[in-house]
Amino acid sequence: MSRRSALLIALGFEGGLLLLAWGLGWLFSQPPLAQTRWNWHDFGIGLGATVPLLLGLWICSTWPIGPLRRIKIFSETVVRPVFGQCKVDDLALISLVAGIGEEMLFRGVLQGLGDRWFGVGRGLVIGSVLFGLVHLITPTYAILATLCGVYFGVLMMFTDNLLTVIVPHALYDFVALLYIVRWSKSSSSKVWEGEAPAEPLS
Repeated sequence: MSRRSALLIALGFEGGLLLLAWGLGWLFSQPPLAQTRWNWHDFGIGLGATVPLLLGLWICSTWPIGPLRRIKIFSETVVRPVFGQCKVDDLALISLVAGIGEEMLFRGVLQGLGDRWFGVGRGLVIGSVLFGLVHLITPTYAILATLCGVYFGVLMMFTDNLLTVIVPHALYDFVALLYIVRWSKSSSSKVWEGEAPAEPLS
């Protein structure tokens, strides 16, 4: 896929989520950025919160056991070809828009509305489950995304600042895309056919 097409698809989808967040926020009086403020302390918390996510990425990439192998294969056969022509700054832009748009929607609007309508804590469940469903690449990936949604949601509850979840979300996406597109080694084509790889997936 060409660089232009990849950018249009990615930014169109993520930008659409951002617009959806604004629309729902306006419709239900739940501004998506109402709990957002800049300060270095919370920015630092966001940076620190990225570490467990990157550790999970390293584990899944180093030991793609069982259903994790399907995620790795998807990354190599779909994600890498789609974004293969993108430059580093393209990947950074896509990740930034994804981090802002998705967190505005799932934490800023949906989690906030869930708490308002059903009680504190239930918004966390609603936002996290919907976050997982949007990432339904494989069932395992959806479960992992739901757990990430819980992680982001709890972080948001403790800091009361959307910045602390935008930062790790965007940074993780950037590192993951950079790893898949530029750094990771391809698996043997036999893996895609369901056969044993010629060498370890690493």
